Order: sequence, then structure tokens, then C-alpha cells
Amino acid sequence: MSSLHIPRSKTDDYCEEVVGARRELCERIAGRALSHLEGLPVPIETARGNIENIVGFAQVPVGLAGPVLVDTSDGEREVVVPMATTEGAMVASYSRGMKAMNAGGGARSRVLSERLSQHPVLVYRDASQAHAAAGKARELEARMRELTLSITGHGRLVEVMPEPLGRRLILCLSFETADAIGINMASHAAELCSALLAEETGARERYVHGEDVEKRANSLSFIRGRGRTVVCDVTIPAAPLREVLRVTPADFVRIHRTYQLGFARLSTENQLIQSANGLAAVMVACGQDVAYLTESATGFLDFDETDSGDLYASAYLPSLLVGTVGGGSGQGTAAECLDLLGVRGNGGANVFAEILGAVVLAGDLSLLASFCTHEFVAAHERLGRNRPSSERNHPS
Repeated sequence: MSSLHIPRSKTDDYCEEVVGARRELCERIAGRALSHLEGLPVPIETARGNIENIVGFAQVPVGLAGPVLVDTSDGEREVVVPMATTEGAMVASYSRGMKAMNAGGGARSRVLSERLSQHPVLVYRDASQAHAAAGKARELEARMRELTLSITGHGRLVEVMPEPLGRRLILCLSFETADAIGINMASHAAELCSALLAEETGARERYVHGEDVEKRANSLSFIRGRGRTVVCDVTIPAAPLREVLRVTPADFVRIHRTYQLGFARLSTENQLIQSANGLAAVMVACGQDVAYLTESATGFLDFDETDSGDLYASAYLPSLLVGTVGGGSGQGTAAECLDLLGVRGNGGANVFAEILGAVVLAGDLSLLASFCTHEFVAAHERLGRNRPSSERNHPS
């Protein structure tokens, strides 16, 4: 059972007393003051290297979802999840899903693989020359590894996979990037490695982003994975499932069957329900590159009714691109939110990704349940942006 309790008020959940109590909870969890979340301005100079022509900082409300119990690769954790959003009812929905998962003892989440791919393309005179260049690429793998190590102390080249395509050669390079997303390092290494191969094989043209998988959903990443591949699952007993979400395991199995037909018709790599909602909200709160949402939100769900009549549920996300060092993760509200999750800095990225897997599964459980019970529209009417402040109540 959960030991954390997020302070709430049934009369005015936006009053300073209640908001202040939630801030105190966050500071106890993070183990430090969270001054920027409270409103302290961020020094302009902290944005150096992250943006050009700066005029200030965007302000997005940050709410707490949870708490949620997650068995991670670093042990079991109970966390409250910071979510930056202006979509009313969303944080409440994720919290409800987390409550249901906690009733099943919490979720289990694991990073299955971690590698960032880059796909430079080299163009040759004909298909025969491209095929020969593929063999040369394999011979040069050791030198490519050395080139990568020459520009970084954290990342490394782990696989060279040349794929001829007519007179073109796609040079698939996979890197480990430690706790950063690592795109700048990987791009730099891809430039060096593809230039080496071009020089050794007489390529006519060379494009470092020739097959551009960057920041777009694609079937290749859906199958092979890119960034961190995560699976999260949970078994929820039927009784608390009915109490919290007002549905049965069979309800989930039936609605998911219908969704799968719709996904087949759409031919989409995103076979999750509202993954983009939760991922975007946490990525904004935690200083991630939100453009990676297009890749990160892909994946699929699995639901089954167990022999004992309970619900088994899992979410699989093949391409989570997040980091806990570098980029915008080290200052301001982003650093504070990562500290709230206990993942900032070296050693935190895999656990961060595993927590995100639990967030996605919780959101999809809650939303699908609201579709089954036809409560979705009513919840948005009660909590959403179109309601006057005097009419809004906090979710139970």
C-alpha cells in the first residue's frame, strides 16, 4: 500500500494553504528546497547553450500525479510524478490509474535495452560498389569505435550494421549514451564514421542524416528499439479494479480488442491510448527535448484476464528518448522535478525511463476504464478548462 499522501481540499484545491502543503511534501521527498517550482526566477545565463535569442521562460502549471509504486531496476520506489500541463482532468486521470496499480502491489518496470541509432547514407556508382562498401564497413568497425571514443568519455559505439539499398548504403550505427539522450555525441560520431567509410570506399555522396529516424515515429524503431526500450506490467485484483476504475478485467480485454482493430486500420506505430499526454507532461516538467515525443509515444498494450479472474496489463515502449544529464535537465524547475523523482544526474536515466513506463500504463488504464463506463466526457466537463473556477472540484 502507498505510504505517501498528496494533500488535497474538497472546497478549494488551489488555495495557498493546500498548494503550500503539497510543496512541503515535494521538498521532503526531494530532500531540498524547490524554489523555482515555487516561482523563483531562473537566471537567464542558465539557458546558455540551450536556446538563442532568449527573452524569458515559459510558465506551465505543474501538478502531482500519484503516488505510484514501481519496482525498478534500482529497487522498489514510491514516487509522486510531476506533470506540466494545461489539460484539465489529465493529472487526475493518471492519479486514478496509479491508485489502481498500487492496489495490485504496484507496477514492475524494466529497461530491456538502451542504444541510440544513427543512419548515415552513402551513395555509390552502382549496387555492386555499395555491396562491397558494406563489407568494408564491417572491417572498419574497430576504427569506428576508436573514433567514437575520441570524442566522448561517456558514449560508445556498440554496433555497425551496413544495409545496402540499391546503389546506396545505409550505415546503421548504434551507440550507448550513458544517462544522456546523446544525440549530439552520436551525430558527431556518425559524421566521423561515415566520412571514414566514404574515404575508404570512394562514395560519391554522403549524408549524415540520410535515413532520418530522428524525432519521427517509424516502423524500424518500433521493431528494433531506439533510445531506451521499456516494458511495464501489473496484475490488479478484480475487486480493487472494480472499486477504483469501476470496470472488470473482461471490460479491458473487450475494449482493447476493438482498439486493436482500429490500430490495424490506421497502420500506426502508436498502439497506446494516451501515451503522448503523460510523456509530454513529464518531459516538459523534467526538461526533456519534447520533440522526441513523436518517437517516445509509440508502443503497444497487452491485457488479459488471469486464471484467478484478475487483470494482467502491460505497456511496451520501444523508443523512449530521455536523459537525466545534459540538455535542459540540470537547472531550474527541470532539475527540481528530476530530484523529486530521485533520478537527476548520472545513474538516473534508466530508472527515469522505467517510471515513465509506469506513468504510461497508469494513464492508459484510467482512460480506457472511463471509455468503458462512459465517464470520459463527464470528467472533462467537471474538471476541464471549460469550467468556471467556482464550478471545479478536485477529483476524489
